[in-house]
Amino acid sequence: MEAKMEKIEKNIVKFEITVEANKFQDAIKRAYNKNVKTFNVPGFRKGKVPMAIVKKYYGVGVLMEDAVNFAIEGSYSKVLEENNITPVDYPNIDIVTAEEGKDFVYTAEVTVYPEVELGEYKGLKVEKPSYEVTEEEVNLKLKEMQEKNARIETKEDGEVATGDTAVIDFKGFIDDVAFEGGEGKDYSLEIGSGTFIDNFEDQLVGAKAGDKIEVNVTFPENYGKEELNNKKAKFEVLVKEIKVKELPEIDDEFATETSEFETLADLKADITKKLEAANAERADREFEEAVLKAVTENAKIEIPAVMVEKEIDSMVKNLEQRLQYQGLTLDQYFELTGTDAAKMRDYMKENAEVKVKTDLVLEAIEKAENIEATEEEIKEKAVEVAKMYSAGEDEKMIELLINGQRAALASDVKVQKTVNFLLENNK
Repeated sequence: MEAKMEKIEKNIVKFEITVEANKFQDAIKRAYNKNVKTFNVPGFRKGKVPMAIVKKYYGVGVLMEDAVNFAIEGSYSKVLEENNITPVDYPNIDIVTAEEGKDFVYTAEVTVYPEVELGEYKGLKVEKPSYEVTEEEVNLKLKEMQEKNARIETKEDGEVATGDTAVIDFKGFIDDVAFEGGEGKDYSLEIGSGTFIDNFEDQLVGAKAGDKIEVNVTFPENYGKEELNNKKAKFEVLVKEIKVKELPEIDDEFATETSEFETLADLKADITKKLEAANAERADREFEEAVLKAVTENAKIEIPAVMVEKEIDSMVKNLEQRLQYQGLTLDQYFELTGTDAAKMRDYMKENAEVKVKTDLVLEAIEKAENIEATEEEIKEKAVEVAKMYSAGEDEKMIELLINGQRAALASDVKVQKTVNFLLENNK
């Protein structure tokens, strides 16, 4: 076998590969053995037709497609290995010569793993943010607790006010014709929540229980349903009941009833402590992001477009999975957001490029610093993954993960160790 390599672009190479005639003949024989049971020739039992008769009766061309595939399969990977080439996509194959009795010649153009020229990645000074807990934040948490512990009482007298919940029946019409999805019974609507379109909720303010109200609104231009977009609608609304929140006083009694603390001061101190921990975690996360950004920006890489497209594919797949958990399809998401596949992929492109470049830089640093994953670290990672699947420290699950996902576990360990290395070596 002979291979000539030509560099087409920075990350694209083209091989002209020659497979000797005798080796190509072996590939033709393999093609015959694969297909022999499919040939019907008078005078021969099915599956017993000699190859010479098959070629005479059908022509050698009937074996050529499989023979070509076998010849490429047996040569392409060896050429990559001999030339120390790591492809990032399937090759574009062109057949030059494929004839029985002659050398088989083909070209393979392939996008290769890009070279990473690392810049400074140690000794950098990167700003780490610091977040102080304010009294306003503590009070906001107390307010959330107060809202969760509010009592809902029926407003026997009085009118609907902002903040109240109106229990309503409603039916919507466009041009005096009821439309699908425009009707509801005993619906609890918090006034001022912005749940309903336009100024629907505002038009209920001042109504009393038992009142029938006509509400007029206009659907948004991009509402998501073509038959309703930008349409004027009339709703007949019956106010059946008005409910009001009664908020508890925020005092020592409130602290005792809603937490394990006996005083409001102790509750505030605990809230402050938790907010400080969250702020510290946020600062650490943002520092890590800033370090990775600085290190990545110092590196020089020409990223093949195919790697970015593959990352976008992965991002789309993850989005689809998240939508499925919410009971939505990708098409429904497009309808709701007024976008399409092309616009979404274009929106994702910048983040995909950053992700690919960061991954490549981390891998280059990992190699430069000889960062490896030990058996103990791989097992610890398997235990961590098992816990994610609620398997705890199930030894059987851990063993299955180690045996079946060793490469992925080791990769995760090395990536985290590389990130930790960068955090320790940049201040």
